[in-house]
Parts: sequence; C-alpha cells; structure tokens
Amino acid sequence: MAAMLYLPRLFVYHASLVPGPHAAAQSETFKVMERRLLKAIMTPAMIATWGFGLILAWMSGYYAAGWLQAKFVLVLALSGIHGWLARMVKDFAADRNTRGHKFYRVINEVPTLLMILIVILAAVKPSFG
Repeated sequence: MAAMLYLPRLFVYHASLVPGPHAAAQSETFKVMERRLLKAIMTPAMIATWGFGLILAWMSGYYAAGWLQAKFVLVLALSGIHGWLARMVKDFAADRNTRGHKFYRVINEVPTLLMILIVILAAVKPSFG
C-alpha cells in the first residue's frame, strides 16, 4: 500500500520539473525510481495480496459474507488503479506525460480513500441485510 501512495507522489515531482539544464537528468532519475517501484515492489505485492487474500477468504469461510464481497469490489478498484498507474509509468518513461502536477496530487488521494474503506470493512465486518 505504501507504494500505491508513493508512486503518485513521484509523479507529482516528475510533472513539476521545470525545463532547464538539469531537468533531463532529474527526469531520468524519476523514470528509474518509478519503474523500480512498480516492478520490484507494487506488482509483486499486488500479486501476493490477491493470492493470500483469496486463500484466506476461502479458508475462513467469509467468501460469502457481504462485507467481504464489498471489500473485494474495492480491492478490484485498487487493482485497476494499479494498472492505470503502471500505464502512467510507461507514459513518463516515453516522455508522453500530458498532465500537470495538480492532477497527480488529486490522484494521490484515491488509493488512500480506498484503503480507509477497505480497512473499515475488514475491521468492522458489517452485515449487509
């Protein structure tokens, strides 16, 4: 989850670069950081989370519970955001970014909101119906 919060922050800094003599070198540094964060931390963590989560849901018997199904939808949305962020990494790597730093500041909050909702569902386990 930390990587999901950090990658959009890197995008904020990357999109904020002011053209100048050092901008190209700074951009290349951000590209390396973004790629490594995605490939070495985010993607393996997402795969492990899905694998262990599905096993836990099955073994605990909660797979039919409404709260877990709602959590599943939110985790699916978070996985979609992961894919979208991966696309943005590719855009930055190819120097195709068209969005400003303000856009990425807003995007940085979406995983936080989803995480809060996911944790509440897991901790409270509300009954739906």
